Amino acid sequence: MKKRSFFSTIVAVAAVGVLLAGCGSSSSSKSKKSSADSNVKITAVGSTALQPLVEQAASNYQKANKGVNISVQGGGSGTGLSQVQTGAVQIGNSDIFAEQQDGIKAKELVDHQVAVVGMTPVVNKDVNVSNLTMAQLKGIFTGKYTNWKQVGGKNEKITVVNRAQGSGTRATFESAVLEGAKAVKAQEQDSNGTVQKIVSSTPGTISYLAFSYVNSKLKALSVNNVKPTDANVTTNKWKIWSYEHMYTKGQPNKATKKFLNYMDSSKVQDSLVQKLGYISIHDMKVTKNASNAVSEK
Repeated sequence: MKKRSFFSTIVAVAAVGVLLAGCGSSSSSKSKKSSADSNVKITAVGSTALQPLVEQAASNYQKANKGVNISVQGGGSGTGLSQVQTGAVQIGNSDIFAEQQDGIKAKELVDHQVAVVGMTPVVNKDVNVSNLTMAQLKGIFTGKYTNWKQVGGKNEKITVVNRAQGSGTRATFESAVLEGAKAVKAQEQDSNGTVQKIVSSTPGTISYLAFSYVNSKLKALSVNNVKPTDANVTTNKWKIWSYEHMYTKGQPNKATKKFLNYMDSSKVQDSLVQKLGYISIHDMKVTKNASNAVSEK
């Protein structure tokens, strides 16, 4: 009898151990799942024209979704497209279509258009010119005109500041203005913010910026007597504009998709977009494709 009692005790203890182990495994699994759900990391790299919008949207999104960490970096559209293509980041921000960037396999990427950005030529406030024809603007950026007196201003040297190769802002500007002509050799800068500072502090300087970077320290120029306004962009009356793209490599994962859906939500499109100087994707009355062909919606 004692032997049977001892054996029964051993079996009972083993059964309890298995039960507790199973409970522990389930608890651990739930804990790991919870941890995974609350430690989401998303990295978005690329366009500096789009950067302010994504940064502010990411900040708001993180406050409402604890445990989500979204890193937003610049570097230019070319950098964003190349890094998302290699899988180094979840999102590649770009001012241009992937098809327009050399070395990018556009078919591997998925385009998420989140806003429209207008771009305008800007000058130092000492320049007494407020309007240029498109031909004059092209002449300045190709080196035909080197003094403001040649385009109706005072006798002052024109200093051109260009964006670096790989910049989506540069690609958009040159496509609309230069139409295939070669840009004059000039200093190049890799961000809208740097250009903003240089133009505002250097007499006689001209460059171009996204609307969101235009401030009271510099002057935006009209072109062909058309002012650089959101309303003129929506109808293509103002020709220098582009979509703001957030590319993913293939379909985005669940966490990235949720953030991209937020970018298209009313919280972003109906308030934040306009507040930061962009144009809602839903306000456009025209569409543009990768070949820059524009058509009415």
